[in-house]
Amino acid sequence: MTSHIEQLKNQYDIIIVGAGAAGLSAAIQAENSGASPVIFECMPSVRGNSIKSSAGMNASETKFQKAQGIEDSQSLFYEETLAGGNRTNDEDLLSFFVKESSRAVDWLDSMGITLSSLTTTGGMSVKRTHRPSDGSAIGGYLMKGLMRIVEERGIPLFTSAEVTRLSTVEKSDQVDGVYVKVDQQKERFIKAETVVIATGGFGSNYRKIEEVAPNFSRLITTNHEGSQGSGIDMVKAVGGKIRDLDQIQIHPTVHQKSRFLMTEAIRGEGAILVSLSGNRFVNEMDRRDVVSQAIMDCPEQKAFLIFDEQLKKRVPAIGFYESKNMVYKANDLRDLAEQTGIKKVELIKTLLGWNQSVTCGSDERFHRSTAMDHPIGTGPFYAIEVAPGIHHTMGGIKINTRTEVVKEGGGVIKGLYAAGETCGGLHGENRIGGNAIAETIVFGRQAGKQAAEYALRNEGNIPE
Repeated sequence: MTSHIEQLKNQYDIIIVGAGAAGLSAAIQAENSGASPVIFECMPSVRGNSIKSSAGMNASETKFQKAQGIEDSQSLFYEETLAGGNRTNDEDLLSFFVKESSRAVDWLDSMGITLSSLTTTGGMSVKRTHRPSDGSAIGGYLMKGLMRIVEERGIPLFTSAEVTRLSTVEKSDQVDGVYVKVDQQKERFIKAETVVIATGGFGSNYRKIEEVAPNFSRLITTNHEGSQGSGIDMVKAVGGKIRDLDQIQIHPTVHQKSRFLMTEAIRGEGAILVSLSGNRFVNEMDRRDVVSQAIMDCPEQKAFLIFDEQLKKRVPAIGFYESKNMVYKANDLRDLAEQTGIKKVELIKTLLGWNQSVTCGSDERFHRSTAMDHPIGTGPFYAIEVAPGIHHTMGGIKINTRTEVVKEGGGVIKGLYAAGETCGGLHGENRIGGNAIAETIVFGRQAGKQAAEYALRNEGNIPE
């Protein structure tokens, strides 16, 4: 249950702006640390991009990997994420992220949010993408679990609460609260020892996208309408440093009519991509930027995910896509080709060749080495038409590993923290699938912990 305006106090230990996974994680961790947080969410309900997430949460050396005999290491996770970002990632943030990833999975599990099913995403060489036990999309499951904890703890959460600006102590670099409009009423000042910005990115703000990456402004977006970059603007207004705004990720498999992102788990469980020619044209498990560009290089600038009945059973999200009329289905490949317009003979040849590659464990043409555990051979057969779309904004607020907001010119803005997609640096020039949810939990927890310690120290409740 969300709070009513009559319950709004004039002061809290911590104000958290944004009720996505990062904001909710920060609130829970802050409450664990003994502080009193409040959450302000500008939308009429708790939604955000977190609830739309599908692939999973990346983490290395977890108990769930060990239980399934999956050999992984922090160093491999670090190196593959660094390579995925073209080695432009903030290495301090990345080191902290990787080190804390397993603990973040354990923290969720301790609250009954269990991510025990494992799959692979593009750019990863081992199964480290953690999902709910039934293999379903992580977003709804995770947000439902986090909201359950927030409600059980009685943490106040106000929806339709638009934070318009940050307040700072006069002649200082210290935040002392926010101005907020709740239910479109008059702007009101709420005092706090600390503020956590967790407002997400700007993937639905085409004005800002046109400014920083005009080549992408013609693409559809998978982002919810609240992804406007408001937190980035508020932080910039008080002297916070902003970085890498031109680094915007395009996701390769977006259903254009519905704007639904087709979960990377489809490819992670063995699907292939073909063009209208019926041929494969890329390693489907390569990085998102590589696969997106390959699709845009096709004459028709679209492609089809091809998979079979067995794969559908391994990825429950496909049932939802089917219910929304996004999926072509046929008992044989000839009929599937008729429905989609794909060349029949080439599609059949491609599937025969692919299944042979799976059998021998070697993809000579595109050097795919992951998600080759199952052939595509059990009807009915399926296809989903996809093309790239704007998915993630990798630039944003500059933070350190304590999630403190860094000032222009150096130093930090006291009492101001940030976490999640609203921050820049972790992913560099390209985000690996499964790292966004991990980022929200790892850095959301850190923001809650550090903000609580700062707030309680200022109140004299804990020693330096």
